[in-house]
Order: sequence, then structure tokens, then C-alpha cells
Amino acid sequence: MTVQPHIAVIGAGAWGIALACTLSHIARITLWTRTPVPAGIRALPHLPQVTLPEAVTVTSDLPTEADIVVLVVPTQGLRDVTMALQKHLKPDVPVITCCKGMERGTFLLPLQIVEQTMPGRPAAVLSGPNFAIEVARGMPAAATLAAHDLAFVTALTERLTTPTLRLYASTDPLGVQIAGAAKNVIAIGAGISVGAGMGENARAAIITRALAETARLVDAMGGQGRTMYGLAGMGDLILTATGAGSRNYSLGVAMGKGENIQDILAQRDTVAEGVLTAPTLQELGQRFGIETPIINVITRLLSGELTPHQARDELLDRPTRFE
Repeated sequence: MTVQPHIAVIGAGAWGIALACTLSHIARITLWTRTPVPAGIRALPHLPQVTLPEAVTVTSDLPTEADIVVLVVPTQGLRDVTMALQKHLKPDVPVITCCKGMERGTFLLPLQIVEQTMPGRPAAVLSGPNFAIEVARGMPAAATLAAHDLAFVTALTERLTTPTLRLYASTDPLGVQIAGAAKNVIAIGAGISVGAGMGENARAAIITRALAETARLVDAMGGQGRTMYGLAGMGDLILTATGAGSRNYSLGVAMGKGENIQDILAQRDTVAEGVLTAPTLQELGQRFGIETPIINVITRLLSGELTPHQARDELLDRPTRFE
């Protein structure tokens, strides 16, 4: 009889709950939540409509015994969590980051934070076009699992693919992470265009051209630009920039209708990572000498420097060029 692995999922937000649910088909799961919950609870606040499988144990104690650790916390809190975890885990236990964005001030991607705080530990990044509620309910989905080492990521992909979540391996973690960060920013821009009544053509143009400028940035940073056209790039961007369930897209729609960004954020209990990522992504483009006109305009929209129609005019007035 095969012994199931023990996977610790760190973070009980919507995506953490969803991953705990799908991974429970192949492993025993410990789901860590920062806030203590009553013993025996089978539903959590961020996905209250989902009943946790019996294979999932909820705890507020950091795991000391696990075969694999899956990190599902906001990027801005990742450093503190990994520093605390490093004291508890055996050095050969692999960790997988599932957060999207870049750390403010350092410009570091999630995997780079892990490499700093958990040196020498095998690590990978998971990203793709997935709404948490659908994954939690067992609806079919796919994602990319990326790491530098081919043998490691191939074995991990085979180990973690579930009956309803199909994983594809990649050796371009940088490209996968930039894709995951950029899609949130681009989704805000797409939402603004729709909210401002600019039409579907404008949204399609924003998605396509922003995808191209992000691919150029990935190439300049040493990644593989073609990663932007896979699940972690185009796949996630299409979902996030068109789906009503997208936090970043819905924020953009509200902004396009004239709502103040601070008022929108104050009414939410979820994170729209694109708001924090936009200025960092803009700075990266400048640092690597890559033109990112759409990302730049979205950043200025978020800061209140431009109105949606000023942004439209600025982009349309740019000199013509080859695609």
C-alpha cells in the first residue's frame, strides 16, 4: 500500500483552501491559518461555501513535519512566513510558492525571497489561470510548475498533479513569476477600459500589446519571453482580464466608472496585488531599458495622475510601429 505524502499548505485564503482541496486527492493535508479556528471546523471564511475534505486538517501551528510545503500567502508577507518556517522544516523539504507579485522596496520575486530566507532548499513556483472556487469544487484546471532544475521540477510535477488539476513543468521560474505579476496589473487596465465604456476592442488591444511588452521585459531580465504565451502568461491573463471573479479586473472596472481607488480598496477584504505591483513593474522596465507604455499608463492611472480618457489619448497618440 502506497503511503500518501504529507503536504503543508501555508495560508488559508481562497487559493490556499482550493489547493488544499485538490491536493487532498493525493496527499494528507495540513492547512495553516494565521488566525486560530475552532476544532473540527470544516469551512473557512475566504471560501465559506466549500466544505473541507476529511483529509485536510486545519491548524494555526506552523508545521514541523511535512514532505512538501506550499506557500499561499500574499507576496508582501512572504518573507516573514518563510523566515519563521525555516526554523521548523528539515533542509531537504521542498517549498512551492503560489503568490504573485514583487516585494516592495527590493523588487524581489517570490522565489527569490525564498532563496534568500531559506537558502539551499529546493523550491519551485506554481502559477496559472485558476479561480479558487472552481479548483476547490473539483472543476478541471491546469497550471505551470516551474523551477531551475529540470529533474526536480519534472518529478514534482508528476507528484503533485491531481485528478482535476493538471500541471505542466517549466524551467523558467523567472518568466512564470513576471507573468503572474504582470497579469494583475494588465487586468486592472483592461477593467478600467471596460468600466469607462471604451468597448471590447480596446480591452483586446490592451491585453495583446501588454502581453508583448511583458514578454520583452522577461527576455531582457534573462527569462524566456515565450513563457508569456503559456498557461502562466496568456492563460492567466485571459482569465484575470476578462473574468468577473477577478479581483484586479473588477477593481479596474470600478475605477473606470469613476470610483476612487482608496474607497474601492477600503470596501474589500481581499488583496488586489496589481495595485502594489504596478509601480515596481514600471521601474523594472526602466531599469532594463524596455518600453512598457501600457504598464506605465496603468501605474499612472492608479496614482491618480491620469484619467481613463487621458490614458486612452496618450496611447493612441504614440508613434506607429511594426508589431
